[in-house]
Amino acid sequence: MPANPLLPANGAATPAAQVLSVSELNRMARELLESALPLMWVGGEISNLVRAASGHVYFTLKDASAQVRCAMWRNRAQLLAFRPENGMRVEARALVTLYEARGDYQLSVEALRPAGIGSLFEAFNRLKAKLAAEGLFDEAGRRALPRYPRALGIVTSPQAAALRDVLVTLRRRTPHLPVVLYPAPVQGADAPARLLEAVRCAGRRAAEDGVDVLLLVRGGGSIEDLWAFNDEALARTLRACPLPVVCGVGHETDFTIADFAADLRAPTPSGAAELASAGWYAARAELAVLEPRLRRAVERRFGELAQRLDRAALRLVHPRERLRRERDTLARLGERLHHAAARRLEAADLRATRAGLRLRAAAPRPQALAARVDMLGGRLARAATRLLEARSQRLDALAAHLQHLAPQAVLARGYAIARDKQGRVLRSAAGIPEGTAVSVQLADGRLDTRVIGHGKA
Repeated sequence: MPANPLLPANGAATPAAQVLSVSELNRMARELLESALPLMWVGGEISNLVRAASGHVYFTLKDASAQVRCAMWRNRAQLLAFRPENGMRVEARALVTLYEARGDYQLSVEALRPAGIGSLFEAFNRLKAKLAAEGLFDEAGRRALPRYPRALGIVTSPQAAALRDVLVTLRRRTPHLPVVLYPAPVQGADAPARLLEAVRCAGRRAAEDGVDVLLLVRGGGSIEDLWAFNDEALARTLRACPLPVVCGVGHETDFTIADFAADLRAPTPSGAAELASAGWYAARAELAVLEPRLRRAVERRFGELAQRLDRAALRLVHPRERLRRERDTLARLGERLHHAAARRLEAADLRATRAGLRLRAAAPRPQALAARVDMLGGRLARAATRLLEARSQRLDALAAHLQHLAPQAVLARGYAIARDKQGRVLRSAAGIPEGTAVSVQLADGRLDTRVIGHGKA
């Protein structure tokens, strides 16, 4: 124990000048308690439990001869995997402290577990944390239940009271819904493996059995009784099952790993049956509402058809009378057609007469135009002669000019064309080496020479 700060080393009384206030005393007492006693597990029975609106939980932990006040703050209480109740034996992981405002010695609880199952509870929490970290419990992977399942599969023991509860619930709510049982023990050493195989069998036979939803159910019990549903392999199998799974294991306050792995958790086996049959059960109420609406719609339709029939009956005429009316109509149409044809013929005859008059007025008169044609022909002949003479004179001038520019005419005036042996025309003496063969074209022939020297022009 640390030395008391209020007493001198020799044990003499503290001077009067060092009188403490109550707040200071309680603070020092709290610090002494928290430093002297480590975080520890304390077991006892819950009594006077109060759940505050703030989420904090207050209770007394007692045994046969003593008790201590306890407080569990909201951030810790919301992590509990069970619901504490009065009379429940628990083990609290707590720090000894003192509530300074009242001077009450109490425990600040950090974790709580049912008494006697500490190792199982810790194993449950470790597995839950592991699978949650892997994403096995993610909401995104959960499947919705079909509204109208064709049949329900049930994985449980044939002797279990949970099976009777499910069947009674279904018989009351949806007696027409078929049920397929996939039997497996729900307690014992081989229960996890048998449950796992039953779930796999249900998944394989789903199409053959017509099952759309699988129920995994068991009645309540201790954590040891429900431990088969805390199996890791079973949780993974539930997640991989092709059918949506509803887990109804234990009572409302019981939680297992299977509850978190299933697509939907029910508080009880009966609750699982209610969730799976909710669509069909709601359909009964919906039918009660739809039935009068359907009756009124049918009656309204019958009334509309009756009115149409009455109107059709009023329009119904005997075939003989109808034929007479058609003959009268045909006769009137014949007369209208005859008058219309006569009017069109008269109009066409009038148009033809007018067109003939216009044609005769526009007919050509060759005798009147002959003199004009002769005059225009003479003018055309004279113009053609003058044009030919002018073009002939221009052609002669162009030929003379072309002859003047012809290369042969230039050569005849004393010029010559020098080419190398490739036939290229030489335009400059520069760059032609001595001894190069050169061909010189004259007006009357060609000379083949070689370059013996260069000179300036």
